[in-house]
Amino acid sequence: MKRAALAIAAILTAFAPAQAQDWPAKTVRIVVPFGPGSTPDIVARLLSEQLQAKYPGSAFVIENKPGAGGNTGTDAVAKAAPDGSTIGVSIGGPLAINTLLFSKLPYDPKKDIAPITKLVTMPSALAVHPDLGVKTVGDLIALLKKEPGKYNFGSIGNGSLSHLTVEAIAQKSGAKMVHIPYPSSPAAMTALVRGDVHIAVLPAIAVTPQADVGKVTILAVSLPKRSPYLSNIPTLKESGVDVEADTWMGLIAPGGTPPALIEAINKDVVEALKARAVRDKLATQYMEPVGNSPAEFRAVIDNEIERWSPIIKAGNVKIN
Repeated sequence: MKRAALAIAAILTAFAPAQAQDWPAKTVRIVVPFGPGSTPDIVARLLSEQLQAKYPGSAFVIENKPGAGGNTGTDAVAKAAPDGSTIGVSIGGPLAINTLLFSKLPYDPKKDIAPITKLVTMPSALAVHPDLGVKTVGDLIALLKKEPGKYNFGSIGNGSLSHLTVEAIAQKSGAKMVHIPYPSSPAAMTALVRGDVHIAVLPAIAVTPQADVGKVTILAVSLPKRSPYLSNIPTLKESGVDVEADTWMGLIAPGGTPPALIEAINKDVVEALKARAVRDKLATQYMEPVGNSPAEFRAVIDNEIERWSPIIKAGNVKIN
């Protein structure tokens, strides 16, 4: 009996490393749920270059699958074989927020998705049109409260992080604004510059060029702490509004991918994020590399759901 138990243990011990050795496959598909040139696409291509250099015998192929706010590409990962041949870059919407916005998703993020690591975080900026004449978040809140409903804000779509962040600011401060959604960050930014909208929370990389020439005014960033790239800009919390909105991207695999494979991929990707070339290129997009464990990334996703659930319910925000 003892010999049989030892034999089984030896087999299991041998099997675990073998699973890790399956990574990478001859061809690894990296699915991006947005189009070429998007920030998730930029991050995916940086990773692909690093992994390709490390494993010249494998091919790392980027596959863009945009649609449904990132749900389409994320679903493609969820439905792929859990053998390490398909991984994907995704964001907070498809992995967390959309579970609160959509009555039904084509995948279950808890069961059908295996988190690998949080890749990067990037700041969003609360910006206003200069004609508002405000210089701080406190000034803005006072103005909004003085004339409730007079002012509007732009976002990159109903239920987007840019929408929910301003919704959270309104709820926490007691201000009232009118929401005007746009199909993209450039469209919302153009509307703010023109004065078609008064306020917007948008990726800092989209806002700072216009702020530098005085076409918009940045009041705060939405991260829990100041961004190293915008160290002179206070956070919303520092400005008296208890709101955080961490714009992040993470790497995922199909649910059911063996833990040994997940750990092997995690190790390689975290190593890639430490490369100077990757960090320098990320910095040009105001992105900070993270590289945490699968369990820590799962906690990030769960925290996002917990954070945005009361905001979405109070604002009655729904997509379908």
